[in-house]
Order: sequence, then structure tokens, then C-alpha cells
Amino acid sequence: MRGLPTSSPILFSRLLSLSRRIPEHGFTAHSNPWIGVRCFSSGVSGSSSDRRRGPLVQYKSMVSEGKLKHDIYQEKVALELEELLGKLQNYEKEMEDYHVKLANWEKSRENERRKLLLEEAEHKQQGGVWIDTRNHRKSLIGKWISRRRHQNVEPGVGKMVSFLNREKKLDSLVGIKPVPPPSPKGIYLYGNVGSGKTMLMDMFYSATEGIVKHRRRFHLHEAMLEIHEHMHEVWKNQTVDRSQHSTVFSWIDGLPFSEKVKEWLIGEERYKQEVHTKHILSAVADKFLIDRKTDETGASILCFDEIQTVDVFAIIALSGIVSKLLSTGTVLVATSNRAPEELNQDGMQKDIFLAFLLKLEENCQKILVGSDIDYRRLIPKTRMDHVYFFWPSKSDSCREYEETWHKITGKAGGRIISTIIPVMFGRFLEVPESCNGIARFDFEYLCGRPVGAADYIAVARHYHTVFISNIPVMSMRIRDKARRFITLIDELYNHHCLTFCLADSSIDDLFQGTDEGTLFDLESFQFETEIEGGKLRRDVLAEGSVGSGASPSGIVSLLSSQEEMFAFRRAVSRLIEMQTPLYREGVKAFHLLFQQHHNNRLTRSAPVSYNPSL
Repeated sequence: MRGLPTSSPILFSRLLSLSRRIPEHGFTAHSNPWIGVRCFSSGVSGSSSDRRRGPLVQYKSMVSEGKLKHDIYQEKVALELEELLGKLQNYEKEMEDYHVKLANWEKSRENERRKLLLEEAEHKQQGGVWIDTRNHRKSLIGKWISRRRHQNVEPGVGKMVSFLNREKKLDSLVGIKPVPPPSPKGIYLYGNVGSGKTMLMDMFYSATEGIVKHRRRFHLHEAMLEIHEHMHEVWKNQTVDRSQHSTVFSWIDGLPFSEKVKEWLIGEERYKQEVHTKHILSAVADKFLIDRKTDETGASILCFDEIQTVDVFAIIALSGIVSKLLSTGTVLVATSNRAPEELNQDGMQKDIFLAFLLKLEENCQKILVGSDIDYRRLIPKTRMDHVYFFWPSKSDSCREYEETWHKITGKAGGRIISTIIPVMFGRFLEVPESCNGIARFDFEYLCGRPVGAADYIAVARHYHTVFISNIPVMSMRIRDKARRFITLIDELYNHHCLTFCLADSSIDDLFQGTDEGTLFDLESFQFETEIEGGKLRRDVLAEGSVGSGASPSGIVSLLSSQEEMFAFRRAVSRLIEMQTPLYREGVKAFHLLFQQHHNNRLTRSAPVSYNPSL
């Protein structure tokens, strides 16, 4: 098979956002893909006012120009996002005032806290709480007299009581913590694969530039990895800060107190740190939206693509961090294949999840993008001039795949080498064949080993073009490999990599293997749900009113692995889009390497790996 025809309606919207996420809507064959892109893409030429057009204006403009097909559900969402954008301008000013008040309050409270500590320390120093052992010879009577004499210095027992008493004094001295202004309700978009959710969110995100100072956009995999990274940093810092030589305690070194009193001060400081970092997710939330380049201290907008609760960690992490952010005034705009109440059908961590649901309902309105159309499939039947997906692998397609590899690497110049790229947490991944931003892998190497999203993100960031060979038809026998392959496609798509595949079947048949059962085999679902405490197969059959030979579609909603079905459908939809010429054009606009090349040219610095053949 020689690939797929050109220009899908989903593709034009891909060019809306430099976040390198592909929107989910349409483009017509006769339009120039670059017309209009300059109007709302950050970093692309065009006036400031054009780039900041709201999502409704963008949407209607693209529909009127024939670049998008009108969809009533999408227009409704664009209207809601437009109204939210209008509210954000005033809210941003209110949040700036709030952060000034908060910073002043925190500074004043810290100053007063240290004053209280110094007063207590001076009292201990002068009053001789720690009596010279030579005078008292550690006698029980001496210790008892000392404790009785200074009962008023530290009422209660232990650092906890001392800390709480000090906090109560600070409340009366400084006042209570400033409360953030009421935030406008965010938006939670849910609906079918390819219905336009990501496109609409990206329209909104691009329109917030210059309006909202603090903003981040995450995909689920990136968010989870960043949470892991921040948790690692918090734990690492906790270990370092426990040392008496930590810089956190440096202000104590020059004080005119005895070593005993200084040890007491360090102990009080350490206890305060332990209290503040006891709930690690809260500590991570404080770092989660930091702009590392400009050292910004927070964000007002969080755009979160494809919220899922794939495991217990995802539920706990999302609940803790998103809830904390919402409580401190962050506005959330999110997309998902599921309504919020359907995110946790396995019933994991119910109490935590229910609290998360309440926080979402309080701070977001949920909107169904109700179209049943996968716009990525609306591809005009025009001729393709390039092939990206070769199949079957045991035919002339294999020879064409090899010729394509040699042609593209030949145009890129340089030698084909084996190299190692950094992943995260000190790990590295070996790349068997690479050449100037182009890499080649075997399916087994990427998906048949214990690797995951972090490895795939590293590949996607280091290479704008990726070749993957020997992709089998997925079935229950290689279910884990199928899951990894979906994650790989997600990251190549999210980072807008050009991807060449050599597979045993067409894209539509890729997840329909029957070896040891299909990926949606009823018996396999029964095994999983029994493990997870869900319904047994006989109960599923009874409640679904289906026979053993019927299609499983009628019982999908009862199965714990329904999330996988969304993932498989999403992977197929994305693979289809990744075959189109417009997607290829977008690689040069959105991949990190090409953006770095463009910036280096502007600054006249050394170029990064760049393939002029794309």
C-alpha cells in the first residue's frame, strides 16, 4: 500500500499551536495551509492583535474561508472558550494584586517568625536552659530544677506544640493568609476521538498569550513524568536540608548563641520544613507550573490534554496537584475522552477520586464535544506524492522502505552512527542508527523491552524523523507491546515528528490481530476484572444481554479496560493523520530541532542538526 491521500480536515488546525500538539479538526484540499496560520501561532509573523484573536473568531474565520467544516458542537465550545478568555483579562490583574499581597504577607510572616525564634533563643541563652554539666554534674535534681524553672519557655511537649504555638502567635501578629480572588470557571471538554477537543483547547491556549502571564500546557505523559521529576527533587532536597550544614540554616551560623542554642534553632527550622513538605504533592504543585526559563513562580492557566486515570498513581497525583492548583486560583481547561465521573470506572482510591470530582465540579463546567465524526478520516481522495506507512512488510514495500531511509539520510548528509541520548533520572537510551536528526529503530527494540514514555519523549525531542520497522499486527499475545506502541505514537505525534513505518498490515487492521485473542477479547477482560475486583464474565454477559458469540461492543461500558479502546482508536486516528502532506509541512514549523535551527539562524550561532530534505 502506498500510504494515504492528501489533506485531511484535521490537519490545518495542527498549525495553530507551537506547543506541537495536533488539533483535532479539519482542512479542505483547495486551501493554502499557511494562510491564516500566521494569525494565531506564537512566534510566526503577523500582528499581535491577529495572534490574540479569540477561539470563536478563529473558528468562524476558518469555517468561512473553507478551511474547517462547520460543527455545531465545536462552535458552542469555541463560544464558551471565548467568554472565558474575556474574563481572564480582569482576573489576571486581580491575581497580580493577590500575588503581591501574598508575597508581602509571606515576607512579613517569615520576619516575625524569626523574631519569635530569636526571642526564645535569647531567653534560653540568658536563662541557662542548658545548665553547665560541670556545675550540675548531670544530677537528676539539677535537671528537674532546670525544667521546673523554665516551664514557661516552651509550654507543652515536643516541637509540634512549640511550632503550633508559634504559628498561632504569627496569626495574631501578621494576620491570616490572603485569599485568592474568585476564579472564573474553567472548562472540561470530553468526547470522541478526533472530534476537535485538542484543536479548540489549543486555539484558546494560543489566544491567552499576552493576556495571561503564567500558563502551561501538558499532555498526560509529560505531566506524569514532570510530577515524578519534581517529587524526586523534593525528596532529594529534603535529604540535603536535613544536614546541619545545609544553606537553609546558614542564617543561624553567625548568631551570638552557644552551640546548644544553635542546635535548638536548627531543630526548629528543620521541623518547620518537615511540616511544609509532609504532603509532597502539595509541594510538587508549587513547582508544577513554574516557567523554568524565566523563573516565574506560578501560573494562572493550566491546559491539560487527555486527562486519564490509568493507574492509582495517576489518580493520586492528579487529585493532589490539580486540586491544590484549583484551590490557589489556577484556571483549568482540559480535554478527555471521558466525562469526569467516568474517569475512574475501576473504582481505584474512591475517596481521593470523589474529592477530586467535587473540586472539578466546583471549578470547571463540563462540555460534551458531541460529534461522532473522526475528522482525521475525512481525507480527500487525491494522490499522495510520498509514502510514510509501508505494508505488508514481506513485499516490495520493504524494499521501498529501505530506499526511503537511504534517500532521506543521504540528503541529510553525515554518517549513520550509533549514539546514546539522555532520558531522565540519569538514564540513557542507545539509538542504533541515527544521522542528523533522523533515527531508525526496530519495533522490538522500542516496544519489546521495558521502556516507556520518558524514553519515547527523549526520542521525539532528539529526532525530527523516526523510522520504525517490523511492526506486527497487535493481539492479546503482545498486549504490553501494543500499549508501548500506542504511547510511542502519542509522543511522536505530540512532538510532531515525521514517522515512517514498515508494518505487517494497514493502519486500520493494525490492532485487530487474533493470535491468542483480539485485544478486546471478552475472556481476557474477564481475567483482568477479576484481578481488579470488577465484574466476572458471566455477570458481564448477563447485564449486557449478549451471547458468547456476540460482538463485545454492547458490554464495553462495563469493562475496566475501556480506556484501552479509546487509546487504540486514538492511535489509529493519529497514524492516519501522520501520513498526510500537511502534517509533513508542519514538522518543519513545530518540531523542536527546527525551531532551534530557526532561532540559531536569527542569533547567528552554530546550527543544530537539521535535515534540509524535509
